[in-house]
Amino acid sequence: MTGRRPLGVILAGGLATRMGGGDKGLLPLGRQTLLGHVIDRLAPQVGALALNANGDPARFDAFGLPVLPDTVEGFAGPLAGVLAGLDWAAVQGADSIVTAAADTPFFPRDLVARLVEASEGQTHPLVLATTPRDGAALKSGGKVNRHPTFGLWPVALRGDLRAALNDGLRKVVLWTDRHGGREALFDAEPFDPFFNVNTPEDLARAETLLERA
Repeated sequence: MTGRRPLGVILAGGLATRMGGGDKGLLPLGRQTLLGHVIDRLAPQVGALALNANGDPARFDAFGLPVLPDTVEGFAGPLAGVLAGLDWAAVQGADSIVTAAADTPFFPRDLVARLVEASEGQTHPLVLATTPRDGAALKSGGKVNRHPTFGLWPVALRGDLRAALNDGLRKVVLWTDRHGGREALFDAEPFDPFFNVNTPEDLARAETLLERA
């Protein structure tokens, strides 16, 4: 894939400790899995799609996607998945990727377009999705919730990201702020579209939201 359209990378490398371990993305939601919903939303928005996950990739065979393991040692969090995606995108000849979490089934269907729009004028496109905190209307100086697993990331900075991870950096926003990262604000009504499934109670709530999403 060449050109300016970002590639998509689904981050599925979390430990899912509050769900008893395993792959949250493989949990059922409606007629398919959490991951299936994420794929359905992200695939039409990107040039090609891959999955970041560690361990035996065969468990994801049914989805027909490339599975990208972390390229740094140890469980280094979502930035390691971003780096794996950037390394993959570089081989494809792409300039950027957009990431989405495998446990967040209702993210916006215009996620990529809005992130790209927010990056206009940046030398290296670097944008995180945000929503107003507590779902309230955002006023001047109001606070937002940043969603660090939903972002637009430049292939050109993958060497810097690798060095930062090797130096022990784990917090996404520390790295994005360092490079002048921007934010794209999404509406949080009638519910936050970046609601993610962390607990069995969250999964039950996702079932009720499915009809509205």
